[in-house]
Amino acid sequence: MLPTPELVKSYIAAGLNCTHLEVVGDGSHFEAVIVSDTFSGKRLIQRHQLVYAALGDRMKAEIHALSMKTLTPEEFQK
Repeated sequence: MLPTPELVKSYIAAGLNCTHLEVVGDGSHFEAVIVSDTFSGKRLIQRHQLVYAALGDRMKAEIHALSMKTLTPEEFQK
């Protein structure tokens, strides 16, 4: 069974405190806009690592590809 965008969204939300979260995709390729205070002061790679940590082994087992925009609430407002 392929994961749905809603399922991927729930995985991210369970592991990362988000103020805004959008996920779209086709079951194997997903795109996400993730807004979190946790990203403040972090470089892009550190932000992505936080998302990958929230997804855990699902990134290897269920999700083939994830393109993401990781923003702080201030960056999202611009």
